Amino acid sequence: MDLPIEHLATFAAIVEQGSFEGAARQLHITPSAVSQRVRAMEQRIGAVLLRRSRPVEVTEAGTAVLRAARQVERIAGDLAAELGQGSTGGSLIPIVVNADSLATWFVPALARAARETGARFEVIRADETLSTDHLRRGAAMAAVTATREPVPGCTVARLGVDRYRAVASPAFAAQHFPDGPGVEALRGATMIEFDRHDIFQQRFLRRISRSGIVPPRHYVPSSSEFALAVELGMGWGMLPALQCADALAEGRLVEVSPGTVIELPLYWQRWNLSSPVLDALSAIVAEEAGAALG
Repeated sequence: MDLPIEHLATFAAIVEQGSFEGAARQLHITPSAVSQRVRAMEQRIGAVLLRRSRPVEVTEAGTAVLRAARQVERIAGDLAAELGQGSTGGSLIPIVVNADSLATWFVPALARAARETGARFEVIRADETLSTDHLRRGAAMAAVTATREPVPGCTVARLGVDRYRAVASPAFAAQHFPDGPGVEALRGATMIEFDRHDIFQQRFLRRISRSGIVPPRHYVPSSSEFALAVELGMGWGMLPALQCADALAEGRLVEVSPGTVIELPLYWQRWNLSSPVLDALSAIVAEEAGAALG
């Protein structure tokens, strides 16, 4: 199938900018030229690639084209850098990362990768159980994920284990768990969840008891604000050991069930593409994760 490189670049620009007009501005061509290139691709492939919404939505057929477009873009950027005709930072590298990793160990890894490779990164925040969807759609080139099975077209490597502890403020624990986290105590104690995809509090409840426990809850969809809400006594919640270690040591938080740990193995999935930038990024992420997660 013959898809000109400029058509693939146009397709990637549309998705990145969210509209035909935005892609036209980025590429310094007219919106009409953008539309013509998309129509030409759709005619050659025989399928609609984009839903003309705001922002545009990629169809199932379009996901394969987007993945190819970004792979070609990455290869072209690597080649230009190797030939001394451009920098590795010519195009964004989209990465999916869960909020807790972002709040603890991942940003230092990313900063190091930016310094050492000169690349630019777009971080997409997504739950670790949902991150592989972005890889399948071609919306990301790599992801921190809880999924061990590789997405088609990707390789996978184990990063380590993130360990979560059930914590609360001392006052909250004294009020709700004076005799420990029994079933009735947990049923009445407000808990905090990140969002409706959050699984850690439920895993802890199942660890304590097989009976169905449905406590009242708050939702706080930000890692730092989640930790702050727990510390301010809004409820109990599961925090990564990396995130709550100082607060526990200083007495601002206490463990609801000392010694009970919920483990989350993390993996690095990336496109199976020979790329110096992706290779360097992957090596740095693995090294930083190994030091932080063990």
